[in-house]
Amino acid sequence: MMKNFSGSPLHSNSPTPNHVRERNNRKYSALSAILPLRFSLRGYGFCMATLFLFCFASLFYQLNGGPPKILLDIRQYLGVSGKSLWSVTMPSGRLFIHKDRLARELVSSPHVHKQRRGESTYLDEHGPPVPRVLPFPSQVVYNRVGKCGSRTVVILLRLLAEKHQFNLVSSDIHNKTRLTKHEQVDLMKNISNIPQPFLYTRHVHFLNFTRFRIEQPVYINIIRDPINRFLSNYFFRRFGDWRGEQNHLIRTPGMKDDERYLDINVCILENYPECSNPRVFYIIPYFCGQHPQCREPGVWALERAKQNVLENYLLVGILEELEDVLLMLERLLPHYFTGVLNIYKSPDYKKMGNMTGTVRKHTPTLEALQVLYHRMRYEYEFYNFIRDQFHLTKKKIGLKSVSQPAAYSPAFLRELALRTPEPLDEDEELDTDLEDANSWLVHP
Repeated sequence: MMKNFSGSPLHSNSPTPNHVRERNNRKYSALSAILPLRFSLRGYGFCMATLFLFCFASLFYQLNGGPPKILLDIRQYLGVSGKSLWSVTMPSGRLFIHKDRLARELVSSPHVHKQRRGESTYLDEHGPPVPRVLPFPSQVVYNRVGKCGSRTVVILLRLLAEKHQFNLVSSDIHNKTRLTKHEQVDLMKNISNIPQPFLYTRHVHFLNFTRFRIEQPVYINIIRDPINRFLSNYFFRRFGDWRGEQNHLIRTPGMKDDERYLDINVCILENYPECSNPRVFYIIPYFCGQHPQCREPGVWALERAKQNVLENYLLVGILEELEDVLLMLERLLPHYFTGVLNIYKSPDYKKMGNMTGTVRKHTPTLEALQVLYHRMRYEYEFYNFIRDQFHLTKKKIGLKSVSQPAAYSPAFLRELALRTPEPLDEDEELDTDLEDANSWLVHP
């Protein structure tokens, strides 16, 4: 009798656990082979699309004058000048490369250099590289205002220029602040041709480079309390500083004794030209510019000076806070002013700096101060604006310092009318008010 095997598990039509496990294993094996293929195809398509876009962009750049300038710069500085670079580290930690001695040698002596295998062909393809514009302000103009600490700063700059290897050009022209149009263009071209980095300094009213399509440099300056500046200038013209009064007498041989020894109170109260407008309208024109209306005391010149400060000046400090000014310059222009405070506070510099103080300077009477302040009200509005801007910049940069009290706060100044006050009676007691005036006026 034959045995019936239809009921045997090996020949049963219903799936067993072993069959299910085997089929699942085959499915997972197929998926594991297919899924990577899918991802690879997607990645491959993405790479091809990227490559196509890059090639299209490269062709577009070449048809429009060549590759992007940044690629040329990278090629130049990696291929030509990677061995000889001079760098400055900014406070933020960024490294800026701004001198290329090897490239300069290649340009100056092209016949000495022989092409080697693997060397950059930048010079062959593009010619000598144009002078590189430095990534920090490399063209700085200090159109210094007279009797606002400029000689002190210039002495510091001479020491710093030697230390940091920048070009300092200090003009010997002191009495020509207003220029004709041709003189402006000539001066601006001369300034622009100074090898960078440079700092140019001269007593000259603001020059608008962009008006003549010349690259505008960065401006810096320092001003001081207007009456203090006027007093310093008045006595300096007559008696000089601690370097020697006789030397200054030689510089002003045309000044007669009655002018040299003219009492400042008489000059102010009797409205001598030297002590009245437009001569006392002095600071604002340095920032307003060369326009004839900049010399006329008024709102137009004041507002234009403010606008130029906001648009063209990196920093305008006040002499009453000179150490903070130097610290700000050190932070904003480290490649020029790093270490300036150490020099300023050094004993050797103190001996030199003390020689710039004006001699025989004294304070006018309260009556004369009132009259003078009224004549200089636009100067004081500008000074207040600069002072507020300077303190705002200090706050933004995180500089903590003790600010000097406002120089324009005494009660007799707040109570001034819009007219020149009447002379005070002789029997009025002025001792207390004169003490206030003397404390208000700074004597550097």
